[in-house]
Amino acid sequence: MAANNSVNKYIDMVEGYFKKLPALPKGGRDFIVMVLPWFSLIVGILGIVGAISSLGLFSSFSAYMYWGGVSGANYGIVVLVLGLISSVLLLMAFPKLQKKKEGGWNFVYYSEVVGLISSVVMFSLGGILMSLIGFYLLYQVRSYFK
Repeated sequence: MAANNSVNKYIDMVEGYFKKLPALPKGGRDFIVMVLPWFSLIVGILGIVGAISSLGLFSSFSAYMYWGGVSGANYGIVVLVLGLISSVLLLMAFPKLQKKKEGGWNFVYYSEVVGLISSVVMFSLGGILMSLIGFYLLYQVRSYFK
């Protein structure tokens, strides 16, 4: 229970930063709440299929990539595994998001955290920016999930 309380404190602390940003109009928030379950389902399925197929290709060709001088092949495997974890979290969120349960929002939040870690590992400035936008949108609709 102590770990859960510390995670909730962290989520609340981060929310303080995002509350300082301009709020979306109510219609925009309602739209996000309406499409979020289906977005998580579709992206989760596509992410799992893509990660598994990419992992197979990556593992098949990683030796050749190493021989060819590509030194970042290990980062690719880490990012693929993180992508798989993120996609599974999105799929786990789907049923709870449909019922507007806080647990669904939490799964999407954790998926976004894993995506941010993946972007940091790959030094992807665009990925980091997209994660920040994702966090902004998530915090805009957090009050809808109880």
